[in-house]
Amino acid sequence: MAELRVGALPEAALAAAAKFHAEILPEALRCLAGQANHVALVFPPADHSHRAWRLAAIQSLAREYAPVRVNALVSDSQKAIAAALGYLEIAEGITGQLLELDDRGAGEVLSSPP
Repeated sequence: MAELRVGALPEAALAAAAKFHAEILPEALRCLAGQANHVALVFPPADHSHRAWRLAAIQSLAREYAPVRVNALVSDSQKAIAAALGYLEIAEGITGQLLELDDRGAGEVLSSPP
């Protein structure tokens, strides 16, 4: 799995989408052109106005590069990100998803060993 961390983006959704497409998308395309069977992008948290453009980008990449899986996580918690990446590694049918993570108060994450 290739993991691509998306750094800080502008607060305004349109400006953030423009920066993502101009600066981050080329790196994601390089990952997809490589030998990875799954690419996971990790976005920093943002307000609800960012969900639509992020989901559209991830779904478009997943359709274009199938059977390579493309998913995205939204979190600033390294523990939650690590748990979700571990889950995605073994969940071979999941692609085109934008998973917003919250490890505050949700309880212990339980999963089956691979």
